[in-house]
Amino acid sequence: MLRGETGRYEVTAAGGERVRAFVPAPLPPRPALEMTPERQRLLEGALLACGRLDAISGLLPDPDLFLYAYVRREAVLSSQIEGTQSSLSDLLLFELDEAPGVPLDDVVEVSNYVAALEHGIGRLAGGFPLSNRLVREIHAELLSRGRGANKQPGEFRTSQNWIGGTRPGDAQFVPPPPQEVEVCMAALERFMHDPAAPGALIKAALVHVQFETIHPFLDGNGRVGRLLIALLLHHDGVLRQPLLYLSLYFKQNRADYYRLLDAVRTTGDWESWLDFFLTGVRDTGSAAVETAHRLLALFETDTETIQDVGRSAGNILRVFHTLRRRPVATIDYLADASGVSYATAVRAVRTLTEIGLLRELTGRRRGRVFAYDRYLVILSEGAQPL
Repeated sequence: MLRGETGRYEVTAAGGERVRAFVPAPLPPRPALEMTPERQRLLEGALLACGRLDAISGLLPDPDLFLYAYVRREAVLSSQIEGTQSSLSDLLLFELDEAPGVPLDDVVEVSNYVAALEHGIGRLAGGFPLSNRLVREIHAELLSRGRGANKQPGEFRTSQNWIGGTRPGDAQFVPPPPQEVEVCMAALERFMHDPAAPGALIKAALVHVQFETIHPFLDGNGRVGRLLIALLLHHDGVLRQPLLYLSLYFKQNRADYYRLLDAVRTTGDWESWLDFFLTGVRDTGSAAVETAHRLLALFETDTETIQDVGRSAGNILRVFHTLRRRPVATIDYLADASGVSYATAVRAVRTLTEIGLLRELTGRRRGRVFAYDRYLVILSEGAQPL
């Protein structure tokens, strides 16, 4: 449905120029969303995929194991959309205080994203509401170190920003003037908690567009906006664990993503965006279920391989279980986290390397780092730098 522009323009000053800044109308869209039979079926398919993902997370012997992996994969993918070149292996090496193979600022940004997402998950688990205060806290974590640390972490912007172009005058899009940011974000917060708002999936689709249109921060808006989708679906009870992340889908469909966001603002076509979003949820949810099954099958196969080793299998399995949680690790870490002696960990790692489950990364004699390769291969699919 083409509703026309979904807001108003205000003339404001930016970079010494006068520009027209877009102020979006509060949600929900008016007229209401057109839910055709085809769109309703798409919504049902997306909900079914989320239900299957939620079900498998409830059956896992250790759901936190998957959350650890998925959070880091999402951090890498979401940061890549913003131009970082960090891989999942780079992040895991950095978390071990090892030098990654990319510029340090890139991997610091990804590490910040992990901290921001984990902060949001922890706050929601403690009963804190999904609110503008929490959004600002998440932003503060995201920009706490490295690039962006001077861009008002945790604070809504007090100056004009713009998207695309080399200056405000030739920008592709100019978000609301700074004096409108608090007003727009307050309206967005009310919508998120409005009992009359649509169901969680449609709500998440609308909230993401509105947040990106407001662009309330000087930096980090894309990453916070994508993170907000996962937290909202978790907060509203669609997923017990926040395991659905759309960054890979957005990365693979970048041109459509930006085109459809712009179409909402200029033509009021919320429905085309909603179709795109629900397709992403359906496909991403189904892929996440498949990935979980593949990882469980991998763990089962590798456990059987270890059990065939003989008398030392018990200690090796303890080290292996630690590697399922931390697939890149040092022997010191494995000994401590597995509750075995250093010598036992050395023997276990030697055996795991000999039977092809581990690979040493550094080539050093001391301070060696080992990777559970087949696990990393599955997690890294689609997460290679752009």
